[in-house]
Amino acid sequence: MPYDLEKQLSVDSSPGNQQPPVGLYDHDVRTTKTASHTDDDYSSMHKVGKIVTSDDGNYVWLGRTKFNKYELLEAFGGTLNPGLAAPSKHKFGNPAPLGLSAFALTTFVLSLVNAGAMGVSHDNIVVGLAIFYGGLVQLLAGMWELAVENTFGGLSLGSYGGFWMSFGAISIPFFGISDAYKNNPIEFENALGFYLIGWAIFTAMLCLVTIKSTVGFFSLFFFLTLTFLMLGIGKLGHSDNCTTAGGVLGIITAFIAWYNAFAGVANEQNSYITVHALPIPKFGRQANEKETKHYQ
Repeated sequence: MPYDLEKQLSVDSSPGNQQPPVGLYDHDVRTTKTASHTDDDYSSMHKVGKIVTSDDGNYVWLGRTKFNKYELLEAFGGTLNPGLAAPSKHKFGNPAPLGLSAFALTTFVLSLVNAGAMGVSHDNIVVGLAIFYGGLVQLLAGMWELAVENTFGGLSLGSYGGFWMSFGAISIPFFGISDAYKNNPIEFENALGFYLIGWAIFTAMLCLVTIKSTVGFFSLFFFLTLTFLMLGIGKLGHSDNCTTAGGVLGIITAFIAWYNAFAGVANEQNSYITVHALPIPKFGRQANEKETKHYQ
């Protein structure tokens, strides 16, 4: 790195310094053109993929804002935070346990039906839960996640809130969805298979985002991906065994979601039982250590 560019990325270690170093923009650390740079130099510059900290290592620049590194939020399933993040500036409660609980209960009931528990084979009992608790309440929790600046939480809870409402709509005659296939039940099964496989792909994408978080957090999306996948295969392959397997996986997923919800609401002040995050080991540790020595 050129010396003048290195100077741009240095940070005054005094706690009172509130101005970001030159070259910092929101969400990225970028190089900046100065009087000493020619147009050719500027066009060859690229993103600098390092977090900039103060010389003493106690402060971190994220965008144009300076944070004490001990105040940064780490990955935790109880807050649906998949990685290092700055605390929200807004004074809201944690909406993640509400959204996770809404998802867990609705998933639990539907999965018992899919697994054929106690001889129940019709999923109409889930419609009310899907519309109001798993749907509306979870959607609201997702919007509150966006209000507290948690993009992942807003995406996941908002999307699955929409999933449950759309699922409930399939069983409501007003929407005419199932009636459109009443003369061809096989086509209806295949259409449901497409629907579920699409959600499996989306959930797998979210699972990849949690792969560096915690065991409980990652497990939630991993088992949910398998659940959607097995249910989708069950519909497309017209296999009751795959649907039953999807139901069993869904029950496991529901309990993991409740576990994460409990982790987000339980603390030493209100419970004798608390949950401690178990981080997933990171691969290539030696390479990561070399990369982070500069700002630790």
